[in-house]
Amino acid sequence: MGEARVQDRLEAMPLDALMAEAAALRDASHGRVISYSRKVFIPLTKLCRDVCHYCTFAENPRPGHAAFLSPEEVLAIARAGAAAGCTEALFTLGDKPELRWRQAREALAALGHATTISYLTAMCDLVLQETGLLPHANPGVMTRDEIAALRAVTASQGIMLESASARLCEPGQVHHGSPDKHPEARLEVLRLAGELRVPFTTGILIGIGETRAERLEALRAIARIHAQHGHIQEVIIQNFRAKPRTKLAGAEEPDLDDLLWTIAAARIVLGGAMHIQAPPNLSPGVYQKLVAAGLNDWGGVSPVTPDHVNPEAPWPHLEDLAARTAEAGKMLVQRLPTYAEYVRAPDTWFSPTVATAMRRASDAEGLARGDDWSPGETLLPLLPAPRLATADAALARLVDRATGGARLDEPEIMRLFAARDADQAHVAAAADRLRAAMSGDTIRYVVNRNINYTNICTYRCKFCAFSKGRTHEALRGPAYDLDHAEIVRRAEEAWARGATEVCLQGGIHPDYTGATYEGICRAIQAAVPGMHIHAFSPLEVTQGAATLGLSLRDYLARLKAAGLGTLPGTAAEILDDEIRAIICPDKVNTAEWVAVARAAHALGLRTTATIMFGHVEGPLNWARHLLVLRDLQAETGGFTEFVPLPFVHMEAPIYLRGQARRGPTFREALLMHSVARLVLHPHIASIQTSWVKMGPQGAALALQAGANDLGGTLMNESISRAAGTQHGQEFPPEAMEALIRSIGRMPQQRTTLYGTPPEAQRRKSYHAEELAPVVQTAPRRREHA
Repeated sequence: MGEARVQDRLEAMPLDALMAEAAALRDASHGRVISYSRKVFIPLTKLCRDVCHYCTFAENPRPGHAAFLSPEEVLAIARAGAAAGCTEALFTLGDKPELRWRQAREALAALGHATTISYLTAMCDLVLQETGLLPHANPGVMTRDEIAALRAVTASQGIMLESASARLCEPGQVHHGSPDKHPEARLEVLRLAGELRVPFTTGILIGIGETRAERLEALRAIARIHAQHGHIQEVIIQNFRAKPRTKLAGAEEPDLDDLLWTIAAARIVLGGAMHIQAPPNLSPGVYQKLVAAGLNDWGGVSPVTPDHVNPEAPWPHLEDLAARTAEAGKMLVQRLPTYAEYVRAPDTWFSPTVATAMRRASDAEGLARGDDWSPGETLLPLLPAPRLATADAALARLVDRATGGARLDEPEIMRLFAARDADQAHVAAAADRLRAAMSGDTIRYVVNRNINYTNICTYRCKFCAFSKGRTHEALRGPAYDLDHAEIVRRAEEAWARGATEVCLQGGIHPDYTGATYEGICRAIQAAVPGMHIHAFSPLEVTQGAATLGLSLRDYLARLKAAGLGTLPGTAAEILDDEIRAIICPDKVNTAEWVAVARAAHALGLRTTATIMFGHVEGPLNWARHLLVLRDLQAETGGFTEFVPLPFVHMEAPIYLRGQARRGPTFREALLMHSVARLVLHPHIASIQTSWVKMGPQGAALALQAGANDLGGTLMNESISRAAGTQHGQEFPPEAMEALIRSIGRMPQQRTTLYGTPPEAQRRKSYHAEELAPVVQTAPRRREHA
């Protein structure tokens, strides 16, 4: 349809019909989410060379008033914002004041800069480095070099197009005498930003003398540039407000219908995926109507600083904004200054420094984390009550299908992982009901001991803080390689303390062969014949078989004969080779991991299944992982349980190098248990929560969101401790049972294979003696078999 016909249709369509079409477009792309950015407003300078007839932000130089904020003042504002939970530092300033004002030139020289944008770049860098806030810069018209310099230290940039009409620059119009407001100059900035891959904000200002046809032309101009580069992250529809002490102080403001028409028209012109924003402080009391017109974002809202461009219009309180958004049937979510689709591709859209900050501030969807929790930390975030009364109908249908045993596909599983507010509550409640149907109110756990026989490893998985080279002593102590005497001593001590299982895993020692693992099993079986040996991930099995020239089946049969009882399903991380190529490129791939599990199951060796999440992957990869496990379990029935393992980031190399998030958010960690319960049903009946990663109270909440097993007591847990978790190395039966009873459930000890432990072992497990100090046998040369 031609532009003239589109314009005629938009002009002729009744407003209600126009808004309904726009809202449907918005809902198809953004669902029930309305976003905002929690920001602090930093007015670096109010001097400007332009003389827009409606502006009260720009000021003339005044004696006793500094032309620019000092670095100390900038940092003070930014630190106040960081303390209030802001993630964005919005720098707003006049356009090139040094070209008009001597005072600006002198102030810049005193600060060591020749231009305003040079000083802005330095202040963005200062705020980023000192506070972690993500800078967004609105400095007006810029050159290619200036945009590029800012790109190194900002998360996003912006310039309001305002209007595409050169007529408004003519004498008597609002932009006369303002060279930086010429449409072509501003459109050129948008084009340059696209070429430089900068996420960019723009928008139009309505009610300043333009016609509706000129508004549509401005929107089409934005759409054309975005179609070429894909970088316009949001379009703001801002309504003119008449202000005292301006030439337009007595001008008529656009009415509500005009604003609603423009929002809806922008949605239709720019499409469902575009982020359309209208400032809430400029339209108080009509939020539901603005939502109904098709917007999906409220823009930046500050709990600390006023809107310096519209000081007469206070920001809404964030609690009130959330409540009003809920009244419109939407859920308010916090985003970063850059929208999620750009955050999810950090190497494309940001400098390395900014990309690191983005990863650390974002959740798996690319939104703001929403809480300060990370796996392994002791303090849990407060869980807000849902604001929406009911779950989304389409999501509820997905949940019903999963509860009925249907195999969901990847997009459907991703929809479950996106659940928030009432949607998340619905997913968790359904998962908990399914847990009750599958295993009742009994929560089981196993008394066991971890024995990590070596931390020397030839692999260099980027997420691992446990493994060491032969002489590497960073982080958590020296390298070690336990001899049989120490392994047996620990197994015997565990049996004496009531354990029924030892879990053995370690690094891939360059001198180990398949005979090494076999010898460990034989030593334990000979010394403690009643102990169940739960040992060796698919990686260790693959390496062991290869060193002996055996098939997986033949090697696993030898291990079984030597005493191996079950295998841990670790080394899975994310069963999606797209992610494995990033985090563990030299490790077993997905097919190889599956091959070990399939071979073990065929021999009657049961295994667990795990996922390690919260680093570089996202919901699509989670969905793929769960479907690999579901399909294999439907084939073999060999998995005993599924164990979500949230990524502990603190000492992980990939995090320290700025290449990973800081683990999942608490919301994501709980959702993994709930969604796994639904997606893996009816094939995997037991969902275990990791108290080491989640913490005891976090694990208790997971047990109310679909999990039914608390795992092992884990004498000498060391892998998570090496990564930085703050939780203890053992969770004794007394404490486990108290935690289980605190949520109204019944505790029950189990064996590795969910049987009943010997009564003598169960009695010994309570009030056990303290563990003797471990002996970490020093590395030594092992002879190859």
